[in-house]
Amino acid sequence: MIDAIFKYQFLQNALVAGFLASIVCGIIGVIIVEKKLVMMSGGIAHTSYGGVGLGYLMGFEPILGAFIFSVGAALGIGFIKRKGGARPDVVIGLFWSLGMALGILFISLMKGYPPDLTSYLFGNILSVTRSDIYLMLGLTIVVVFIIIILFNAWKAYLFDEEFASIIGIRTAFLEYLLLILVAMTVVVLIRVVGIILVLSLLTAPAATAEKFSLKLKKRMIYAIFLGILFCFVGLWISYITNIASGAAIVILSVLCYLLCYGVRWIDRIIKKSHIKNV
Repeated sequence: MIDAIFKYQFLQNALVAGFLASIVCGIIGVIIVEKKLVMMSGGIAHTSYGGVGLGYLMGFEPILGAFIFSVGAALGIGFIKRKGGARPDVVIGLFWSLGMALGILFISLMKGYPPDLTSYLFGNILSVTRSDIYLMLGLTIVVVFIIIILFNAWKAYLFDEEFASIIGIRTAFLEYLLLILVAMTVVVLIRVVGIILVLSLLTAPAATAEKFSLKLKKRMIYAIFLGILFCFVGLWISYITNIASGAAIVILSVLCYLLCYGVRWIDRIIKKSHIKNV
């Protein structure tokens, strides 16, 4: 595969896309896992399907439609969640299903043969284009910049939201900003693993990194490196076995998390039995 990387442009694009996706996954993934916003992120991701369908119907770039719908869903879910009056899980489920339904509706309204949406649903990192790379790079830079600038505020917000509010941190602003960052991350990941599988790559590296460190900065760094490992190894497996790249990456990341969980579980059992024997 090493020779093929220097020979084929699509493999070079795939590696760059995997690298950029791993950066945003490692950073945002740790935050949403810590704040227990995994399902909300799934709702935002699936709502983006409506934007993909609208892009095809109206004749503009589907990924731009996905971005618009993702940000709209993020702000809508965040607003209803903060104002109360509705259960967050209900709102997430409604946005989730609404986005998917709108995507199906928009595609059905198109004349002629419907487009193949497989790459948007399940991802195809091998089909990433140079324009996709530029978009992913821009979004990644924005995400990294915002996290670095407000890093101390994020730490306080994750540690104790009420305490953060008391010391003068605008927690409502941080929550809305976080949801927008999640929406941007979803757009970065769509071309890599697709809308259906985006939740796994967003959470698996972060959840695995949690097993190695409890410090926020270290967890983000570990999650980034794990994401890079999953993407590159998954891409290699996909290349030599001719299976879907997004599926290979996600299966590898989930198996790695389960392996780490199993090792920690066995270690706890051994320690408990040792204490009882003593």
